[in-house]
Amino acid sequence: MIRTEEMLLNVGPQHPSTHGVFRLVIKIDGEIIKEATPVIGYLHRGTEKLAENLQYTQIIPYTDRMDYLSAMTNNYVICHAVETMAGITPPERAEYLRILAMELGRVASHLVWWGTYLLDIGAVSPFLYAFREREMIINLLTELSGARLTFNYMRVGGVKWDAPDGWLEKVADFVPYMREQLKGYHDLVSGNEIFLNRVKDVGIYTKEEALEYSLSGANLRCTGVEWDLRKHEPYSLYDRFDFEIPVRTKGDAFSRYECRMAEIEESLKIIEQAVVQFPADGPIMAKVPKIIKPPKGETYVRIESPRGEIGCYIASEGKKEPYRLKFRRPSFYNLQILPKLLEGENMANLITILGAIDIVLGEVDG
Repeated sequence: MIRTEEMLLNVGPQHPSTHGVFRLVIKIDGEIIKEATPVIGYLHRGTEKLAENLQYTQIIPYTDRMDYLSAMTNNYVICHAVETMAGITPPERAEYLRILAMELGRVASHLVWWGTYLLDIGAVSPFLYAFREREMIINLLTELSGARLTFNYMRVGGVKWDAPDGWLEKVADFVPYMREQLKGYHDLVSGNEIFLNRVKDVGIYTKEEALEYSLSGANLRCTGVEWDLRKHEPYSLYDRFDFEIPVRTKGDAFSRYECRMAEIEESLKIIEQAVVQFPADGPIMAKVPKIIKPPKGETYVRIESPRGEIGCYIASEGKKEPYRLKFRRPSFYNLQILPKLLEGENMANLITILGAIDIVLGEVDG
């Protein structure tokens, strides 16, 4: 019999497979993880506290830097919260541009997850294909916003700029191309025997556990819970689109994989419909005062980001800056279940389980 003794091992904070500056202190006995303690805060920037000294429009660029892989949804949630408080209704054309930007961003975010997750568990070529397609989306969003990652595109009451000439046609052309590539992704990976051995029946949790830990997004839907705020609490113009909510029931890493891959297809459906429904003309900004001062009170709004439910709470004293501002960041909540999933697991499954959660550390740390 091989004799082993417990040892402490640091995983991260500087390691590509931790998906950001994230540290795990794990206690291992041989190859078995006895205990895992996440250490966060290396990327903390105090966004919520800084917001107390900023005008509402000045907060938008800070939201880009939370979940920097889906900056458009972050832009939207702060604008949506202020609009709800101040009673501002954005014009229809602006809302269509917002939805196109958010859904393109959702596809790009899932592509980064797919490519990096496969890289985590030993496959190099999927990463290259994912970033090839993502680059096309980033180019479209650059044309729209003038930036590549931190877009700062949305405004309280609308959007910064209208779509340039020919942009909608490029978006329409991208949809069938991406569908074709998605088939190739499945051919390459989804049925691959080595991949399936790495992810099936790994990191399992139940529906009850998912709800207990306040998980959202694919991390919740992989347990059989059909919940998507775009469908169940529609915001913007999402009630105008026909799309499904991908759900799986096993609650393992492969179920989370399947949910996200299916979500790419559903986002492409929304993009396709939005291009067809897009208004021929109209304003892109509502009539908004130069200095926005929502009335005294408080509000909380929530939307569906690529990682789950992102919420924004604002307490206002009727001034040009919020009295308090708080974000519900899905990566932070989804990460809470990690120590439970790792306990008793083989060391080889650590990165497989962590990567399947799909965290962005800028959002975890705030």
